[in-house]
Amino acid sequence: MKDFLQRGFTRRNLGQIATMIAGASALPFYNEPALAQLSRVADVPPDAVMINANENPLGPCAEARDAVHNIVAKGGRYMYGETDKVAKILSDQEGIKQNYIRIYAGSSAPLHQSVLAFASPTKPLVMGDPGYEAGGRAAEWIGAKVIRVPLKKDFSHDVKAMAEASSETGMIYLCNPNNPTGTLTKKADIEWLAENKPKGSVLVVDEAYTHIAGDDYFSTSLVQKDKDVVILRTFSKIYGMAGLRAGAALGRPDLLEKLGGWGAGMMPITGMAAASTSLQVKSLIPERRKIIGGVREDTLSFLTAKGFTVVPSVSNKFMVDVKQPGNNIVMAMRKEKVYIGRVWPIWPTYVRVSVGTQEEMNKFKAAFDKVMA
Repeated sequence: MKDFLQRGFTRRNLGQIATMIAGASALPFYNEPALAQLSRVADVPPDAVMINANENPLGPCAEARDAVHNIVAKGGRYMYGETDKVAKILSDQEGIKQNYIRIYAGSSAPLHQSVLAFASPTKPLVMGDPGYEAGGRAAEWIGAKVIRVPLKKDFSHDVKAMAEASSETGMIYLCNPNNPTGTLTKKADIEWLAENKPKGSVLVVDEAYTHIAGDDYFSTSLVQKDKDVVILRTFSKIYGMAGLRAGAALGRPDLLEKLGGWGAGMMPITGMAAASTSLQVKSLIPERRKIIGGVREDTLSFLTAKGFTVVPSVSNKFMVDVKQPGNNIVMAMRKEKVYIGRVWPIWPTYVRVSVGTQEEMNKFKAAFDKVMA
C-alpha cells in the first residue's frame, strides 16, 4: 500500500486496478488482441475480406500445426515444461539468460502490466501519435496521464521530444515498426532514448512487427546491456498465431518481477507447442517476410498509381490518405464486404489497412476503386 501511495495512487485508483485484475477480460482494453474491441466487428459475412486487425492470414506454419495436433490429447495436464521450452529456445537465440525472459499468452498482458508497474497518477506514460492505443487506454484507466508525441515528418518516433515530454515520466512506449503506420524508428535513436530518458523511467519497446521489417531492427542488445528496457514479443504476427496465444517479455529480472506481480497463470500448451516449434523452423521468417512484403508493395504501388498518399510501411499494415473523413471509407468498404482498419484522431483522413493474401488484396483494390469513384 505504501508503494502505491508514493506513486500517487488513490484508493479509487486501487479499486480500478483490482477490477482490472479480477475482471480483466471484461475491460475495454485488456484482452488481446488488445484492441480486439476496436477492431472487432459483428455480423460479418462469411465471404468478407478481413484486413482490419493486422492478422496473418497464413496462420501457423505446418510444423506448428502438427505440434498443436500432437499435444491436444495431453490437454488434461498442465505441462509447465512446454512454457519452459519456449523460454529456453528464446534464451539461446537472443543471447540472454533465461531469467531475463517471461512467457505470456501474447504480448498484451505484459504491455498492460508494464503500465501498472511503471506508470501512475504522478508518473505519465509517453507514447507516439499515432500509436498503438492499448497502453494509453490502460494508463488512463488507472488515472495516469498520457502524453502523446506526434511522429516526425519521416514517420519515425521523435525520441528527443519523448525524452523531454516530462521529467516525471514513468514509462515510454515505442512500437517498432510502429502501429498503425508500419514505419521504423532507427535503432540508434532507440538506443539514444534508452540512455537519455528521464531518470527512473522504463522504456518499453514493442517488437510485435519487427520480424516482418528485418533482423537488423531488434533492440535485444539493450536488454543484454541491462538497460531500463523491457522488450515485448508476440507470435501473433509473422508466426500467424493470433488465436493460439503466445508471447514474451524480455528484460532485467528486477523489471520482469515488477510485471509479474500484476498477474500470472498457466500458459496454453497448444500455444506453447506451436511457439517452440515455430522458433526452430529456420525458413519461416524469411519466407513470410518475402510473401508479406511482396503483397504489401503490390498494393502500395496500386494506391500511389491512383494518386493516393501512402505511408512507407515495412510492416504488415499501412496507412493511406483517402482525402476525406476516414470513417466514411471504412463504412463504405464494408458494404463491399471488405473490412479495413480504423482511424486515428491525429490523422482523420487516413485509414489503416492490414496486408492480407494476394487474393484478398486484389479484392481490396477492386472495392477501393469502386468506393473512391
